[in-house]
Amino acid sequence: MIPSRVFYYAVLRISTRYVRGRVPAVRPAIRTRRDFSAEAKAIVFETNGKPLEVLKLHTFSLPDVTDDTILVKFLASPINPADINQVEGVYPTKPPFLTDEISSTTPLAIGGNEGAVEILEVGKSVTQFKPGDRAIMRHTLFGTWRTHAIANILDLTKVPFPSSDITAVQAATASVNPTTAYRMLKDFVEMKHDDWFIQTAANSGVGRAAIQLGRLWGLRSINVVRDRDDIDDLKRDLESLGATKVVTEDEIKDKGFRNTIKEWIGNREIKLGLNCTGGESTTNIARQLSTGGHLVTYGGMARKPVTVPVSLFIFKDIHLHGYWLTRWSDSHPDEKEQIVNEILGLLKAGELKDVPVDEVVWTADMSDQERLDAFKHGVERYISGSRGRKQVLVHK
Repeated sequence: MIPSRVFYYAVLRISTRYVRGRVPAVRPAIRTRRDFSAEAKAIVFETNGKPLEVLKLHTFSLPDVTDDTILVKFLASPINPADINQVEGVYPTKPPFLTDEISSTTPLAIGGNEGAVEILEVGKSVTQFKPGDRAIMRHTLFGTWRTHAIANILDLTKVPFPSSDITAVQAATASVNPTTAYRMLKDFVEMKHDDWFIQTAANSGVGRAAIQLGRLWGLRSINVVRDRDDIDDLKRDLESLGATKVVTEDEIKDKGFRNTIKEWIGNREIKLGLNCTGGESTTNIARQLSTGGHLVTYGGMARKPVTVPVSLFIFKDIHLHGYWLTRWSDSHPDEKEQIVNEILGLLKAGELKDVPVDEVVWTADMSDQERLDAFKHGVERYISGSRGRKQVLVHK
């Protein structure tokens, strides 16, 4: 494992500052001057390493809101694979290391890339947001494992639906997994009604989103999962989302199973494969692709290389691609915002079901150690796999 990096989790205490002997004046809805003091606690990392070994709490004061900045309160922040990889130092993008901004003499980086916030206060030049609005992060590397932050309008995308329609967890988890599935189903090959795609890690957040979007767009899917004791329950779960077929890795690697797949698809083609694992599982789905098919790799959970037989290139003209949402998002911010809003609309309408979630809960009355322990437990569940359940930091 690569050397260590320390995390901190941000909790903000807000206390109204009254002047002795005076009755506070009624303030306007949009405050342009800070009328409270702010102390924050954050989960950050100092050096790369195993997250469970380097988590610590850091306390710091937030700067005052200026004319063009915004004070936000975090509502929910997922623990995603990229977040953990950034702690370990094995991810291409690196979060900024801060000193003065977080009252630290040692450079520290706040973890987390995805999150939902509530607007608390805006500067007098800010017209796009008002207190009470909700927003999600427009870009990565903001540092979302905290309770409050100072942001600007370029950091945020407004959530167009009220909390009665879209929960904080739904908003916080809409911009990565469903967006990844959306783009992969659209970008690499033209998929027509009743065309098939095949994917590994079908019970992951991206896999579940791909199943549901595929169903909405008239696509059929073969979904590969690892075998387990409750495999029948998992198959029923994924089928309820719209999975056409669900198979185990042991089934898909059986050469005789190809005849079963041929019976399923008839005269249709498997044009697209989505790979989140690597290793043997990826090789097995590549073998199922039709001539001219495309295999898109967006993750490597097995930490093994993608291996494809030469014969598939020569005789079936298979195409291999990599997909990284961060690169696409940075170059298409407006299009990403449109897609996220479309996904939020599908969630509101009940067309997309939530990914299973374990909430990592923080409350105002928790001690620093309780906060740290709760966050570590969430990371521990993520590392152990937690049977396809997403870990989300939730502030209550």
